[in-house]
Amino acid sequence: MVRFTVYGEPKAKGRPRVSVRKSGDGEKTFAKAYTPKATVLYENQVKTEYGNQCDNFRFPDDAMLDVRIFAFYGIPKSITKAKRQKMIEGKIRPVKKPDFDNIAKIICDSLNGIAYRDDAMIVDGMFRKYYAEQPRVEVSIRQIGGDEE
Repeated sequence: MVRFTVYGEPKAKGRPRVSVRKSGDGEKTFAKAYTPKATVLYENQVKTEYGNQCDNFRFPDDAMLDVRIFAFYGIPKSITKAKRQKMIEGKIRPVKKPDFDNIAKIICDSLNGIAYRDDAMIVDGMFRKYYAEQPRVEVSIRQIGGDEE
């Protein structure tokens, strides 16, 4: 099993963007898809934290994996002390964006070719959202099945 933390506010996987350009003579139109800069930066942060905290461990190419993701959102500054305490205790949890699936997508896609061959190897998972004083995403990955379970 490996565990690592990505510090900072949880981020979502951005949708691909498309730019349209005309050729120099104006005759042809070209469309080019690209990944938003914020997504690229966060994916690089995930890769860096994984490499530093997990010594670039890579699961076998035939492994079945279980991924657990805990997203901790920062507590808003303009909140009452009572509400803040309930957030810290987990009695009030984030019902706001980014959505759980988009956070999981950016984390799992970032680790393709690094922690595992492909995120298609993930056969089980769990995702939870909380508030915390220090925003972050905590991730654990373990191999399941066969002798590992």
